[in-house]
Amino acid sequence: MSKQSSSTAENGRQKDAPKVAGRKRKKTQLEPRLCQPAAAGCDIGAREIFVAVPPDRDENPVRKSGTFTWELNAMAEWMVSCGIKTVAMESTGVYWIPVYDVFEKHGLHVQLVNPRNMKNVPGKRTDFHECQWIQYLHSMGLLAGAFRPDADVRAVRTLMRHRADLVEMASQHVQHLHKALTQRNVQFQHVISDITGLTGLAILDAIIAGERDPAVLAKLRDPHVKASEETIRQSLEGNWCPAQILVLTQRLSLYRGYQKQIEECDKSIENLLNTFTPMTDPAQKPMPADRKQKQRKRKKKTGDPNFNLREEAYKLFGVDLTQIPGLMTLVFPLFSEVGRDMSRWPSSAHFVSWLGLCPDNDISGGKVLWRGNRRVKNRAGTLFRLAAHSLHRDTTPMGAYLRRMKAKLGPSAATTATAHKIAVIFYTMLKNQVEYNATLWAERDLLREKRIEANLHKQAARRGYKLVPLGEAA
Repeated sequence: MSKQSSSTAENGRQKDAPKVAGRKRKKTQLEPRLCQPAAAGCDIGAREIFVAVPPDRDENPVRKSGTFTWELNAMAEWMVSCGIKTVAMESTGVYWIPVYDVFEKHGLHVQLVNPRNMKNVPGKRTDFHECQWIQYLHSMGLLAGAFRPDADVRAVRTLMRHRADLVEMASQHVQHLHKALTQRNVQFQHVISDITGLTGLAILDAIIAGERDPAVLAKLRDPHVKASEETIRQSLEGNWCPAQILVLTQRLSLYRGYQKQIEECDKSIENLLNTFTPMTDPAQKPMPADRKQKQRKRKKKTGDPNFNLREEAYKLFGVDLTQIPGLMTLVFPLFSEVGRDMSRWPSSAHFVSWLGLCPDNDISGGKVLWRGNRRVKNRAGTLFRLAAHSLHRDTTPMGAYLRRMKAKLGPSAATTATAHKIAVIFYTMLKNQVEYNATLWAERDLLREKRIEANLHKQAARRGYKLVPLGEAA
């Protein structure tokens, strides 16, 4: 075959190569990972751990240790004596946390990795071989470490997660109060909006104290309750039982106990937040105008913090993140999960990828085999999804975007797409220290309208028609 025919055949193969559908994306080259000779691997267990170092560092490169503090300190000192600089370990339950802290105190760079990314070869799934496999992968630079915030942020995260558990357990006792009242055919929990409000607690306390007359109980109604006194009186007619009174007494006592613990937790969180250096001073740089002032004033809900959320968030972040639609009460949970240092992620694309809010695909031979969201469990990503889910009836452009995406993609994909957009705005505001600008939505809507109009003209031209505006047609 001649050179000319060979080049022609090669060009033909290039032309016939299948093309991947979708927008053209810029191909990025994978960053080369450098080998780390001073690397160790650690296999975590509840009662013992196995650590492997390079074979040339010690006569016995694999050692087993217990999980007592003095044993972990001895293991860390042994690794330091072997010249180890970094160690990788699996994220096994919560057993890795004390090991991580001890190794970090001895100056070791600890890398927490996902067990899914380092499957061992068949037949060697023992702890002794597992730590050697982790050490080998880590020394070759094949393991990517997980994100872990700083110690002060982790302290806030611990209390925030504990507070969420307290709120959940308190809500369970409220449900049991509803159940006990329903069993006695007392229906006032369906008449008032919140059984733990002023009216509900006053009536429950009176019932526990021995009052059974519905007319007397109905007079405890707060004037702001929409239901009339007669409606409440009728709903309080039931069949009382001493056993159910005991259930109401104990459930109400447990609920109030959890409420007291939540208040104590709020004070501890507020004290921890005050230890952070403010990124701005509201006295020198006043907060921007609240875009929600024209809307109906938001009522305090059960589980909300007992301090000025917007002002504290402004001092902590330097920008008013509460102006992002859906993030009013989620700024502090997000702070406890991701912190406020966005330099950990090079760009917003890296940030949303870590959150699990961007699509992934599997391409082989130029053909898309699979496309969808990565199956990751990220608490921060769940918070952004929660923020997006709350915007279904929101009148902001973000709410309109969610409803438009629901009609186009369906509820699940629309929630993810909206959460992706909220996360990008969160990252941009925090990293660039810029305030939320709702006027940019008008520019985006104008561009979208132009795209829609251009598509309509193209469709009409394919069918032999020409669209003419109403003014020009006249």
